[in-house]
Amino acid sequence: MKILGIGIGKAQKWWEKGLLPNMKEVTGAQDLVDSLLHAGDKLVVVDFFSPGCGGCKALHPKICQLAEMNPHVQFLQVNYEEHKSMCYALNVHVLPFFRFYRGAHGRLCSFSCTNATIKKFKDALAKHSTDRCSLGPTKGLEEKELLALSANKDLSFVYDPLPKEEPPVFVSEREGEEILTAVTPPLSHEAMLLPLPLPIPFPSTTR
Repeated sequence: MKILGIGIGKAQKWWEKGLLPNMKEVTGAQDLVDSLLHAGDKLVVVDFFSPGCGGCKALHPKICQLAEMNPHVQFLQVNYEEHKSMCYALNVHVLPFFRFYRGAHGRLCSFSCTNATIKKFKDALAKHSTDRCSLGPTKGLEEKELLALSANKDLSFVYDPLPKEEPPVFVSEREGEEILTAVTPPLSHEAMLLPLPLPIPFPSTTR
């Protein structure tokens, strides 16, 4: 008797279903930071979820649908169960949870929503997905978040803050006069006794 082998493919997990090219699961803290910095002026939605979260599972098809309707928006998924230390450092304690980032503005908004309150997500998407150009470099995570990630021993993330530029010093006119007086040496007694030059007489026009 011949036994037929039946190949069973790997079953997709619910958060892997319906993913689009503009949806990506984050692999760690460095990946999250780099993804935000490389997004430029593109709106980025960070979706914090957990495999055991019923609200996250129910909301996932709607998020995929909105991602399909907004191909210019980048969606980043963060699995809470796999990245608990990172989520803790980012102060994420409720699921499902979303954060919106864009260009030099950095974080635009943060909120939790479910299927019942999906309008909150749609409104934020409509408000922040309009085309615009940022003045300045892409910000990504806030400095306190980057410091929290680097301070967490469970994460292999290093953050070296750039030295802050000293703000320009503006001198008032009065202060300028005082500085000029301080650096200008006083005239000697002999120089003060020198006669002033006589005025040059102009030729008379009368005859």
